[in-house]
Amino acid sequence: MWIYEKKLQYPVRVEKCDIGMAKFLFAQYGGPDSELAAALRYLTQRYTMPTKKAKGLLTDIGTEELAHLEVIATLIYKLIDGVPAEKLRETGLGGFYAQHDNALYYADANGVPWTAAYIQATGDPITDLHENLAAEQKARVTYEHLINLTDDPGVKDVLRFLREREVVHFQRFGEALDDVQFFMDRKSCY
Repeated sequence: MWIYEKKLQYPVRVEKCDIGMAKFLFAQYGGPDSELAAALRYLTQRYTMPTKKAKGLLTDIGTEELAHLEVIATLIYKLIDGVPAEKLRETGLGGFYAQHDNALYYADANGVPWTAAYIQATGDPITDLHENLAAEQKARVTYEHLINLTDDPGVKDVLRFLREREVVHFQRFGEALDDVQFFMDRKSCY
């Protein structure tokens, strides 16, 4: 299906520890509009797409979202690497530490665990593609908010890259919607 290169899609550079930013980044790790939710949504929806082009696109973007999940995980890990338990407690991550130490766990920025209820797949390709367009816009705006929450140039750089990929995905889903609508609207002769 695809080849995994053992490197990040985009390099992650972090200049300093920032526990608060790590906490905010969980929005894109395990939130309702996270990279995890997007990847699983697209890789599920591909089966009910009526054209090979749309199926291929959902596969491509779904696997790219997995790569983005890996980038977000790396950012979070680097931002809290080596932070002692008492510092995590002081910054509101004591409960997280109690349950997970410094391991990553699929939860949002408020600590709400990820759930499969975040994945939308109706079986109607038009509805699902509209859902995907909205999901990409929500992810884009979340990245814009995250960019506003950090002063670390390396973190901003990675977040800008991820935001731009959301814009590209939005455009590609628009193309897929046109393709699927054309396919579904064409007259069939028997």
